[in-house]
Amino acid sequence: MDAVGTDASSAKGDIPDRSSREWCDEALTRLDAGRPESALDAARRAADLDPGAEWAYRLISLAHERLGRDADAVPPAERAVELARGSWPARLRLAAILRRMPGRWQEAVEHATLAKKFAPEVPEPDVMLGDLALLRGDHGGAERAYRAALAADPGHPQARVNLGLSLLRWDRPRPHHDPAWPVDPRDTGRARRALEVWSRQSRLLVAAATVAIAVAALFLDWGTRAQLGGFAVLVLLAPLTVRQARRVGVWSYVPAMFGRDPWLGASVVSAGVSVLAFAAWLLLGAMPALPAAFDPVWAGLAGIVVLTWPALAAVRALAEAWRGRPLLALAQSAMAGPDRTARRNVGVTLWIVLGRTWSVLVPLVGGALAVEPRAAVVAVAVPYLMVRGYLRARHRDDRWLLAATGLVVLSAAACAAGGLLGSEWAWRIGLGALAAAMIVFVARALRAWWRGGPGPWRSSLIMCDLPMGAAPSVALPPEVRQTFSYARSIVLSYGDDLGPRVVGAAASVTSTGELRLIAETEAWEAIEADPRVAVFAADPLQRRFWVEVRGIALPDSDVLRVTPKQVLVGEFPGRHQRR
Repeated sequence: MDAVGTDASSAKGDIPDRSSREWCDEALTRLDAGRPESALDAARRAADLDPGAEWAYRLISLAHERLGRDADAVPPAERAVELARGSWPARLRLAAILRRMPGRWQEAVEHATLAKKFAPEVPEPDVMLGDLALLRGDHGGAERAYRAALAADPGHPQARVNLGLSLLRWDRPRPHHDPAWPVDPRDTGRARRALEVWSRQSRLLVAAATVAIAVAALFLDWGTRAQLGGFAVLVLLAPLTVRQARRVGVWSYVPAMFGRDPWLGASVVSAGVSVLAFAAWLLLGAMPALPAAFDPVWAGLAGIVVLTWPALAAVRALAEAWRGRPLLALAQSAMAGPDRTARRNVGVTLWIVLGRTWSVLVPLVGGALAVEPRAAVVAVAVPYLMVRGYLRARHRDDRWLLAATGLVVLSAAACAAGGLLGSEWAWRIGLGALAAAMIVFVARALRAWWRGGPGPWRSSLIMCDLPMGAAPSVALPPEVRQTFSYARSIVLSYGDDLGPRVVGAAASVTSTGELRLIAETEAWEAIEADPRVAVFAADPLQRRFWVEVRGIALPDSDVLRVTPKQVLVGEFPGRHQRR
């Protein structure tokens, strides 16, 4: 028995007698080599030679996507689906590009679902469904899809890396935007920037004004003039607010943006609270005879204005460090092999684990110093998970991470020794190492910010996004076409609730390589539920020669269109053997 898939072709120079499939092979080679413009030219030549070659149109779409021309990548992907409606690579290619188009997210999900229905045995459809769920923030759905993909292919790098992101509860760079919204992401991005700028400028102005007014009133005795300056700041905030409000544009989406990105909502709300607290603080300070009972209120309002921003930043940093399951994510990313994205995510995840460990040690050591120093002996066990994760990941690329990890371990051991032995020097070493670890983190963050590289924070995590839909199509060799052209009897095999079924059929082969079948109506309902079929035929000219085409059957008017997935060729009689 002979399994026939794609036509073999060797790498040749640009000669005019190449076939369409050879040009497709060349286009795929150029894409793999990082030459999308040249690959686009080769794929177009393939499409010109054979307008029915859906593989060529998929490669045209992929080349446009690599060049950043998402809008130009949609028509060839749609053309590929029209030519081979049962092709799971064509469905994946169309899903991959539609997810980037505003208002077409649901179509992308539908095409990816069909790809999974057509080819449940391969991992790529599940990976695409996982990516679609992850990009919308559905981490549970993404985790299930990636695990299903890994069940089909345990070594799939994209599934491993992105499963780690779903375990970390990763948010993509634009968490405020739902990809399923019909609005352009650039519009919501402008709205988000306007809201962030307003909240940042408002909080900075009122905090600086509060400190300046307090200093002027307490040390320079300029109370009245300082208060007038504070009211001037409120007046200045009015045009600033109007200007940024005009830039928002899509106000109807703002509440949903806050729901998807709670930190954006918290930033805007805290800015509004700071402005109101500043106004109330000025009014209370302007009252000629303020009762002494209002002094705590007046001081509290000033604290809200000045401390809201750093407090919110600290809460966010702590919440981000404790979000997700980084140790499980670390294991998944480490199993992805030498993939660059995986190595980058491993480093960031180790920093997240380090941040968790540091945030546990600080209150533990502080509480031990305040209550019972001997309780600090527990600190020696805190870095265990961090060290185990670091050793399993075998990440040696970041010396800053190694230094910070060593300092945290030293701090835990020294503080435990100080509590157990009562050694003052041990306490000093432990606390100093704890502070030094924070300094190393800040230095590493500043270095990344200055160089524009990935930093030791959650936003540096990235998805693995390998090209989808580039797999070669299955061609029907001439002997297979001849068999279906001259066969006296053709059998269609399909499955229903009662098991495998067979019916007689009449078949023809189109120029695009699809089978067109006319079969009994009883088969149609079962095929709509499970479109995977097999078509058998024997060559009357060579009576020992038979063909089996396994593929996807979809109804089209009064015929069934069968897109081949695999072609098997054998001989009668005896056991079927590979040739």
